[in-house]
Amino acid sequence: MSPNRPPEPAGRTDPRTPAGASRLGVWEARIERLTEKIRPWSWLWPPVAFLAGAGSFFLVERQQWLGATLALGMLLTWCLLLSESLIGRFLSRRGYPTLPRGVTTFIAQMVHQETLFFTLPFLLATTVWSSGQAVFTLAMAALALLSVLDPLYYRLAEHKRSLYFAFHAQCVFLVVLVSLPTLLHLTTGQSLLLALAATVIFSLPSLMHLLRPMTVQRWLLMLALLPLLAGIAWTGRVWVPPASLWISGSALSPAFDVEARTPRGSLQLTPDALSRQGLYAYTAIHAPRGLREEVVHEWRHQGELIDRIPLEIQGGRAEGYRAWTHKRNFPQDSAGRWRIDVMTASGQRIGVLRFNVATDADSATRADGRISSPPGLPGLNIRGLIADPESQPSAESQNNVEQHSRPSGKGNS
Repeated sequence: MSPNRPPEPAGRTDPRTPAGASRLGVWEARIERLTEKIRPWSWLWPPVAFLAGAGSFFLVERQQWLGATLALGMLLTWCLLLSESLIGRFLSRRGYPTLPRGVTTFIAQMVHQETLFFTLPFLLATTVWSSGQAVFTLAMAALALLSVLDPLYYRLAEHKRSLYFAFHAQCVFLVVLVSLPTLLHLTTGQSLLLALAATVIFSLPSLMHLLRPMTVQRWLLMLALLPLLAGIAWTGRVWVPPASLWISGSALSPAFDVEARTPRGSLQLTPDALSRQGLYAYTAIHAPRGLREEVVHEWRHQGELIDRIPLEIQGGRAEGYRAWTHKRNFPQDSAGRWRIDVMTASGQRIGVLRFNVATDADSATRADGRISSPPGLPGLNIRGLIADPESQPSAESQNNVEQHSRPSGKGNS
């Protein structure tokens, strides 16, 4: 505005201002006023997001449309957030007004809180707490806490932009990891790959901020760093909980009732007993309805992989998709610590069964067929408070005997 020109009367706009810019200014003013009204109540948003995540988690099998709607709503807010910066740059370059940075940061904070608290119930319920997954889940809980501490969050957003972009990329990873199995019935491996790809893409601003000013050499360095980061992330996938799969019960037994699909009998796990009878490992695995997934029982002796037996499961059953493996051929020297890792085909741990084999019967584990629940949310059996869905067929696999994907079909393993 020229210094000799009188100011515009209140409520009037400069006639030289484009009509589109005027309308945008009105909408931005409304958003700013709405933001100011919401700020005093923003403390309610994290618990609401947590309850929405818990609702999606507990309802995804019973009322799948509701869980999918909640997840879809979260993805839509992310689309708006990711497009906001692009739209802002597009408008500013053409002389249109943009929202103040404080307003956009507040909106981003609410979306980050929504993401972290929405996904937290999924992580808490599917984490194997005796593994490195506990570190990942606790780290995500720490990020959720950071998102509600305004002084730390705004300091990160204003002064630590590279870390802020990395924080943003991690939230993108969680959105894709948790939402896609529910919405599109993708396997955990497919969802993990897409989540890693999205994280790499949204890590670009962080790397560009660290390497600026961007030169040819630094562009080449960034292009070399991206696949390196993706490889490191893929290597660490065993630390990432399979957000749509978890074990609700497990047992070891010397016999199995195939009709009832229940472990039977009792046995002290000595080398002689195992060579005579073998051992059944039973797991009940929860998965969202409609999801088909390949899981693997990995039998390990003193940390060394002995057998790897694949199973195909299908989600939607209240008690979990009952799967078992029967191992007959044990090593001659089978004494020592044994572990059965229940893994996804992509290498994420769903659960673990441990037992000890000893020549002294008093020191050996007793396999009595009792089904035990894992520690954490799955062990609380909160889902029992909700009406059961329709039953789905179970799966069974026997090492060196038979393998069945459905009760009506079988083949040699």
